[in-house]
Amino acid sequence: MPTALITGASAGLGAEFARQLARRRADLILVARSESDLEVVAAELRSEYGIAVEVISADLSVESDVERVADRLRDDSDPVDLLVNNAGFGLPLQFADNDIDDEVRHLRVHVEASMRLMHAALQTMRGRGGRIINVASVAGFISRSTYSACKSWVIGFSRWANSEYASDGVTVTAVCPGFTHTTFHERMGLEPGREGVPAVMWLDAPSVVREGLRDAARGRAVSIPSLRYKAIVAVASLLPSALTSRIARRGRV
Repeated sequence: MPTALITGASAGLGAEFARQLARRRADLILVARSESDLEVVAAELRSEYGIAVEVISADLSVESDVERVADRLRDDSDPVDLLVNNAGFGLPLQFADNDIDDEVRHLRVHVEASMRLMHAALQTMRGRGGRIINVASVAGFISRSTYSACKSWVIGFSRWANSEYASDGVTVTAVCPGFTHTTFHERMGLEPGREGVPAVMWLDAPSVVREGLRDAARGRAVSIPSLRYKAIVAVASLLPSALTSRIARRGRV
C-alpha cells in the first residue's frame, strides 16, 4: 500500500485529505499539535477502512518538532509516497498591529516547515518516485499581508520543484483553494457568513481535496479548484496590485 504523511491532519482540509486517501487504501501518517484530536481521526479511519494509521504530535513552529517529522520522511525502510504539507493558520491582516512573534511563527509553519519537510521527503522519493502536495491559496496570487506572501512563496517554489524533480519521478503540486468551509475561520474567531463573501464563492472541502488529488496525479504544478476561482486568478493577474490589495482586504482565503 502507498503511504501518505499529512500535516495539519486533525481537522479541515488535512482531515479530508486523510479520509479520501484512506478510501483509496493508503496507509497514513497524521501530524498535528493535538495528539488527542489526531487519535480520534486515526481510530475512525482504522475502523472504517482497515488501514494502518500512525500519529505524530508535533508543533511545526518548533524546529525540533519539525525535525522529528522530517526524520520520519527520511526513513527509507518504510518510505512515504505522498507528502501533504497542509498545516497552517491565519492572522489578522494588520501586520503592524500583530505580535511579531506570532508573525514569525506564522512564517515558520507556512514556509520553513514546508521547505524542511519537502527537503526530507525528496531524500527518499528521488529515483523511487513520489508526490508532494503543498496546500497554498488563491491569496498567493494577490498582494495582501504576510499570509499572501507565504502562500506566494509556496506556489512559486512548488512550480520550480515540479519541473526540477520531474526527471526523478517526483511531482510537486500547489493546491490553491479559495474560501472553503473548514474550521480555519472558526479558529480565528471569524464567521463565514459575516465576512461579506457571497455564498457562491464558498467551496466545500471534499471537492477541493478531490480536485487537488486529481491534479497532483496528473503532475500539475498548480491546482486551483473550481472554475470561478480559476477565472478570478486569471483576472487578478491583469489588474494592478494596489487594486487587488484593496479588494482582498475582506475575509480569509
